[in-house]
Amino acid sequence: MYAILDIETTGGKFNEEGITEIAIHKFDGHQVVDKFISLVNPEKVIQPFVVNLTGINNKMLSTAPKFHEVAKRIVEITEDTVLVAHNAQFDYRILRTEFKRLGYNFERKTLCTVDLSKRLIPEAESHSLGKLVRSLGIPVSDRHRANGDALATLKLFKVLLAKDSDKTIIKGVIRKETHGELSERQLDIVESLPSETGLYYMHDKYGEIIFLGKSSNLKKRVNQHFTNTGNRARQLQKATKKVTYEKTGTELIALLKENEELRRNRPRFNQKLPAVNYSYGIRTKKNENGYELLKTEKTRNHKGFFAVFNGLVAATNFISKVTKEFELCEQLNGISASENHCDNLDRNDCFGACINREDPENYNSRVYKAISKYSLVDKSVVLIDKGRDTGEKSVILIKNGNFEGLGYCELNHQINSPSILESIITPMESSANNLHIIESYLRRKRVQKILELSYSS
Repeated sequence: MYAILDIETTGGKFNEEGITEIAIHKFDGHQVVDKFISLVNPEKVIQPFVVNLTGINNKMLSTAPKFHEVAKRIVEITEDTVLVAHNAQFDYRILRTEFKRLGYNFERKTLCTVDLSKRLIPEAESHSLGKLVRSLGIPVSDRHRANGDALATLKLFKVLLAKDSDKTIIKGVIRKETHGELSERQLDIVESLPSETGLYYMHDKYGEIIFLGKSSNLKKRVNQHFTNTGNRARQLQKATKKVTYEKTGTELIALLKENEELRRNRPRFNQKLPAVNYSYGIRTKKNENGYELLKTEKTRNHKGFFAVFNGLVAATNFISKVTKEFELCEQLNGISASENHCDNLDRNDCFGACINREDPENYNSRVYKAISKYSLVDKSVVLIDKGRDTGEKSVILIKNGNFEGLGYCELNHQINSPSILESIITPMESSANNLHIIESYLRRKRVQKILELSYSS
């Protein structure tokens, strides 16, 4: 659990500042579950430059509650949370100073989004809150007011969590906690997992991920882990001290993140991933009469193939599908067993390419249309689908046939601006495995929208 925090102060000498406004959003990693926003009477004069910056003046604060009047609420909303702030050292110091004046020792773990963004978005021109969120296309209102900056920090933190493929943020937080065997509270957490699509992570007492998986129903799948029998299942149950999760919105995002994070984290209870996740490919080859044939071959290399598959049956079924969809020749593509012409010719339901009755150029144009529809080779597109919550979209970027990464956004201009889009996405390896995952998904399911982009090769 996180407490996204922003504080405005009076300015002045070090450790003599007073709080003028505070905003805290309690965030469970997926949604805000509580919030506290208030002006605070600092009982001292605000520096003129702060008034000009924030718009908060002494008159506005004359009737605001004093810090001792809101202290209990701050303690309650931040209890058992990690404080998250942009330049967390400053906000945490101010809070601790105010509590010391009351004779109370306020201690919380902290995360700084400045430090996190420097590690996860190193290419950013600036890591100041205003410039950073602007470069990510994150809408901001009421800058230099506590709630406006807290909301901007919250949206930035969501981006950082999505970009953190190594899961160092969540592992670091869990590592600092004290773990025993699964408590009733932790079992309640498992029970309250959403029945949604995403990834789940099973952690040991050190916070390390010992198993990760994907599911279209997180709650059901994790519950199965705790009810499975067998020696290895019992070992996993005993070693698991905490379960966390990440909603992905779609199965395709879950598949890609699972593939990426398994390779990065190598959890000890997961099976080792194969070097390549396909074994057959389909390429085109012209026969002596100039007709393009669809040929299936065994391969462990995506290069030269416009589609790859897990096995021979899947590849053969795909050829059969596109042959019917684009009115291609069954005999030329090996679907018909006839040596001379396909069975359709006898039913007058064939263009007759196998016996040279159709011009090769006309016939081949349909082959190329089939390839264009089902292949990402040399394409620059954004796959747009539903996000994790209402109003959000998931995006997958393909640039010149290479998988660049994935992310989430709320505004159309974030998608339509290539520079903003590339700053939002979590970069991922453009491996043949990832391209195979995407192409396989698109062959059997649809996404909400495929947007073509203009990139030079």
